Amino acid sequence: MKVEEEASAAVLNRLRRAQGQLSGVIAMIESGRDCKDVITQLAAVSRALDRAGFKIIASGMRQCREDGVGGQEAPLTEAELEKLFLSLA
Repeated sequence: MKVEEEASAAVLNRLRRAQGQLSGVIAMIESGRDCKDVITQLAAVSRALDRAGFKIIASGMRQCREDGVGGQEAPLTEAELEKLFLSLA
């Protein structure tokens, strides 16, 4: 399964945003910021990563459907897609 080109740009944007947020969390901890502020930013990083993962899986689900109609790669089974999806939960 490959990430579609259109989805890839969105995923990369989300991952770069998460990377910046994570750097901010590290700096907050190093500077002794309030625990509540750190947790709030850490939750934002987690959501950004989750959204990137969901976007990848959604792209894969579309590819799976298309590959089954005549693509070159063997499509992922429903169980494989479910396992990928649940790994993000």
